[in-house]
Amino acid sequence: MSDRFVSTPMTNDLRRVIGFSSGTALIVGITIGSGIFRTPPTVASLVPNPLVIMALWVAFGLVCICGALTVAELSSMLPRTGGEYVYLREAYGDAAAFVFGWIYVLVTTPATMAALATVFAEFLLNLLRMPSNVFTVQAIGITAIVTLTVANVLGARVGAAVSAATTAVKVAALAAIILGTFLLGNGSASNLVDGGSVRGDGLARAMASVIWTYDGWIAVSMIAGEVVAPERLMKRIIIAGMLTIVVLYVGANLAYLYMMPIEVLSQQKEAVARTVMESIAGPAGGVAIILAVMVSVFGALNGNCLARPRVAYAMARDGLTFSFLGKVHPRFATPWLAMLIQSAGAIGMMLALRDFDRLTTYFVVVEWAALIFAVAAVFVLRRKMADAPRPFRTPGYPWVPLVFVLGTVIGVSAIVWGEILAQNYSPIYGLGIAAAGFPVHQLWKRWNGKRKK
Repeated sequence: MSDRFVSTPMTNDLRRVIGFSSGTALIVGITIGSGIFRTPPTVASLVPNPLVIMALWVAFGLVCICGALTVAELSSMLPRTGGEYVYLREAYGDAAAFVFGWIYVLVTTPATMAALATVFAEFLLNLLRMPSNVFTVQAIGITAIVTLTVANVLGARVGAAVSAATTAVKVAALAAIILGTFLLGNGSASNLVDGGSVRGDGLARAMASVIWTYDGWIAVSMIAGEVVAPERLMKRIIIAGMLTIVVLYVGANLAYLYMMPIEVLSQQKEAVARTVMESIAGPAGGVAIILAVMVSVFGALNGNCLARPRVAYAMARDGLTFSFLGKVHPRFATPWLAMLIQSAGAIGMMLALRDFDRLTTYFVVVEWAALIFAVAAVFVLRRKMADAPRPFRTPGYPWVPLVFVLGTVIGVSAIVWGEILAQNYSPIYGLGIAAAGFPVHQLWKRWNGKRKK
C-alpha cells in the first residue's frame, strides 16, 4: 500500500445525507429480508432439536455482534464510501481489494439481489393465490429490481427513506409475532426442549441457513461516505442495528418453537409466520403477515440496491476498475452507472440461476470468507496505522475480533462440507471465481499501465 493512499483520503463526491435513524434502518433493512420468515422450517428439518437450533441462532448472533463491534472501529477510523473494500485495501493492498471488488460485482451482489427478488415474487404470487412459474417469478423479480434501482439513482435520501419505511414494517411484523405468541398464543413451553438427535451433515447445512439469514449487516459500512458525521454515528448505527437484529431473530425463533412442535415446524416451509399469526389473529392476521414479509423482502432488496454498488464506485475512484463506474450523477449525486450495471448483473443472475437454494449457497460462503479478512484487518491496522484517530475502539480487543474470525471460519468450513455431502458444488464455484480474481488483477495492472503510457 502506498503512503499516498494512506495519507490522502479519496475525494468524496457523494452527499452526506444519512443520519442515525435512517442508517440504523438501513442495516436492519438490509439484513432482515426473507430469511427469518423462510429458514426456520429448513433449520428444523435439518436439526430436529430446539435447544441446538436456539444455540445456533444465539451463537451466530454473538459472532455477528463481535464482528459489528470490530467494524465499528474500522468505520469510525476510515469513514469512506466502500466500507469493507476500504478496510481490505488499507490492510492488505490493492490485490486483496481488487479481488474483493471482483467477487462483489460478479458473485455476491447479483446473487443476493436475484435471491431477494425471487423470494419477493414467490410471496406475491402466494398472496394472490396465482400459479408460480419461472416466467412469472422472473418478470415480477426483474420489475422489482428495476423499480428500486431507479428509486436509488434518484438519491441516497430517497433510498434511505424507502428503507426506513419498509424496516418499520418488518420490525413491527416480527414484534407482532413475538409479542402475540407469548401474550395471546396457545403454545407449549415443552416444545422448546423436546427434540431428537442431530446429524453432523444436517448441522452443517443448518449453519448455512442461519448464516445466510444474518448475512448483509456489513453492507451499511459501504455508505459511510454518505453518513452525516460518520466518525461519531457509524459505530452507533452498526451496534444498534446488530443488537436489534439479534433480539428479533432469537425472539422469532422462540415464538415459532413455542407455538408448534419441531416436527410441525419443519413442514411449514415459507408459511410459518402465516401459520403463527392465523392461530393468534385469524385469517386476517395471516394475510397481514404475508404482506409484511413481502415488504420485508422488498426493503432488503432496496438496501442492497443502495449500498452494494458503492464498492464498484470506490474501486473506480481508486483506479482498480473502469473509471466510468466512479461517475456521479450530476443532479442526484449517486453512483448511477455502478447501480445500473450491478442491477443488470442481478437480472442476469436471476435468469441464469433459477434455484433459490443454489443462489444463496453460491454467494454466502464467498461473502463470509471475505468478511473474515475484513474483520481481521483490525489486527493489521492497529500496527500499520497505530497513530490514526480512532473515535471508537473495539472493546475486549483482541478477543472480540478473534471470536468473529474463529466462529466464521468454523461456520464457513461446515457449510462447504455440508454442501459437498449434498452434492451441491455452487460454493466451490463461487470460491473458484474469487481465486480467479488474483490473476485478473495482474492482467488489469498490465493493461492499465500500458493504457496510461
